[in-house]
Amino acid sequence: MRVLVYTDYKYRTDGDRVYAEKAFATFLVRVLEGMDGAVVAGRLNPERGRSHYPLPPWIEFVPLPWYPALSRPSAAIPAMARSLRHFWRALDRVDTAWLLGPYLLSIGFALLAAIRRRRILLGVRQDLPTYVRARHPGRRLFHAAGDLLDLIYRLMARRAATIVVGPHLAERYRHADRLLTLTVSLVREADIAPPQAAERRRYDGEIRILSVGRLEQEKNPLLLADVISRLHAQNERFRLVICGEGPLREALAERLRDLGVAGAAEFRGYVPWEDLMDVYRGSHVLLHVSWTEGLPQVLYEAFAARVPTVATAVGGVPAAAEGCAELIPPGDADAAVKAVLRVVRQPELRKRLTDAAAERVRDRTVEAEAARVRTFMDGGPP
Repeated sequence: MRVLVYTDYKYRTDGDRVYAEKAFATFLVRVLEGMDGAVVAGRLNPERGRSHYPLPPWIEFVPLPWYPALSRPSAAIPAMARSLRHFWRALDRVDTAWLLGPYLLSIGFALLAAIRRRRILLGVRQDLPTYVRARHPGRRLFHAAGDLLDLIYRLMARRAATIVVGPHLAERYRHADRLLTLTVSLVREADIAPPQAAERRRYDGEIRILSVGRLEQEKNPLLLADVISRLHAQNERFRLVICGEGPLREALAERLRDLGVAGAAEFRGYVPWEDLMDVYRGSHVLLHVSWTEGLPQVLYEAFAARVPTVATAVGGVPAAAEGCAELIPPGDADAAVKAVLRVVRQPELRKRLTDAAAERVRDRTVEAEAARVRTFMDGGPP
């Protein structure tokens, strides 16, 4: 099988190496291992330099014309039109196109692949209508565009094999021609900590509350400031460790200052996967506060490190974390504070959650999930 993969990610080059900006590229690499041919297409940033995740040299990279964002249509539309020509040429060298979306270009690429009689696989990682509403509240034109892209993708799925992340999206795409429900996991079997790791974690000193994720509207990062402020008011042992980048970083920093707890928070920026597991192991609670999610891989990372988890019950989170984490409503700082305090104060609860979480992630390692995708691509059962 020779596969061409497209997802709307940005790439950079440094010498002969190609770098992806997001950790999902690491999962793609594991899926593509052993293929007869592997091609990745994506927007190439004209500014050369390294990013977080280098693609291996055996993956061919097809650079697509650069545009910074769809919100600048004067640059985006011409670049997207030229991208169609690049993708058409790349189809010469493959028999299968795996198109992640719903993106406007994914739909255009699917049409080209159908004309060239290439096998089409669709991929869906998030509930686009919910994502757009959380990211752009009040912008009805954006909402309508997200709804339309989602509808077109679901109609396309009726004629194509489709891979979705989490049971929430599986329900939305239940009418797909063939359907695989996936967990995106970067956790290796060797990363799963033994029970002793949780037992050695002490809760009688500083308590590090960890947040991992993009600092963007749909992730609701400003709520972190309210939570740590209320926890710090009860006990100054609580500290917030923030791993991630995004446009709301300064707004979060300002909110922490306004609440008088800037000194209780630490911004780590983007932490590459190679170092992130050490951060989990050094933390006491993972706090996940998103408004919307597909199936966040950070949960499985925390599960592997046996870090007790508090997470909002949105999207695919309840199905992934029920019995393995304390689930709370989105946007509720008081509920988050109470859940964190339960975890900190109740050793029996911590043990129950972390034992269940470690067993849950054991079947969702990167090795297991990548193998499931390859089997599905080969026409095997989901």
